[in-house]
Amino acid sequence: MDKVSNMPMALWKANLDLQARLGRLMQEGGQQWLELGTRAASDGAAQFQADARKLLQAGDWQALASLPFETFWRQAEAGLGEGKAAAEAAVQAQERFVAGLGEALQEWQRQLARAWTEAGIDAGIASATAGSWEALLSSMDQAIAAMQSAGSRGGARKRGG
Repeated sequence: MDKVSNMPMALWKANLDLQARLGRLMQEGGQQWLELGTRAASDGAAQFQADARKLLQAGDWQALASLPFETFWRQAEAGLGEGKAAAEAAVQAQERFVAGLGEALQEWQRQLARAWTEAGIDAGIASATAGSWEALLSSMDQAIAAMQSAGSRGGARKRGG
């Protein structure tokens, strides 16, 4: 077989590698979001259970009846600070995803260029593609930076009512 006939296999492998990396990125990102949500829910449930246990031991039935309402407001007030921390964690998770995506796409481009070069095809065609990916990743970086600056300016707003 000549070098040109090996190119389809090299391109298929590059695409398969890219799909595998993207799959891992999606799985890791999903796991991070799941952990973030689970942590927030379990913290609230643990606080509610601790309050209920205290009131049950004290035998204060009136306070026990109002516990869900009081717990809601206490968690809502505490949630402002926790919301900011959760937003920061979310932005960090997104940054890791975008960085991983950029690395995956760059490796994919290198594999394509290598396949084209080995087949004797002018890899200069790939430079236009590289510029497109760089512009896309630059736009993503700018969007993340804008989200971070909005969060640091006090992204949690008080609602009027």
